[in-house]
Amino acid sequence: MTEIIRDPQAIEAKSFEIIDAEVGAHSFSDIEWPVIRRIVHTSADYDFVMNTLVSEGAIDSALQAIRAGCGIYCDTNMVLAGVNKSRLAEFGCQISCYVADADVAEQAKAEGVTRSIVALRKGVASGCRIFLIGNAPTALYELLDLHKNGQVDPALVVGVPVGFVGAAESKEELVVSGLPQITCRGRKGGSTIAAAICNALVLLAQDASSG
Repeated sequence: MTEIIRDPQAIEAKSFEIIDAEVGAHSFSDIEWPVIRRIVHTSADYDFVMNTLVSEGAIDSALQAIRAGCGIYCDTNMVLAGVNKSRLAEFGCQISCYVADADVAEQAKAEGVTRSIVALRKGVASGCRIFLIGNAPTALYELLDLHKNGQVDPALVVGVPVGFVGAAESKEELVVSGLPQITCRGRKGGSTIAAAICNALVLLAQDASSG
């Protein structure tokens, strides 16, 4: 009979042990690997080991911003639901999602664009420094355009939109932008991946603060 592990911390620890053993040698640094491992833990998909890119200095930039209590913007309420907000609050960080706001819907309709575009602009206007984009390529494209125009200077872009129209292409635009980033190249990604990355970063920030 298979042993049933019921303790949640023991389940997570065992999961990480399995992932470490099955992945084996990899090229990620000690500070990057906890992020990648949590993505795999969330998705049970080892493809993310191959397609996830962490730009040089991106995690350090993110941890500095988190410890400074930065604002965080996410593109879906699914990302918002998956992020550990109590841990973020320990650093004074607030995470926001504006895609369902009435003024966003009204403005998007008037312009004939997606709500994700208008909501992203609102996130930029509110002073957010970290951007979690797990669903909407149009939001990622808009963020890149605003950066080109000097309207935003992100501490980190988590660019992992999922899908078939614009997802892979928008992530390639992010790759060449030079912005501090964590991205999953290709079609895979999603809100759960964006939330997992954020949660991994907050845990790293806690470790750095206590160390």
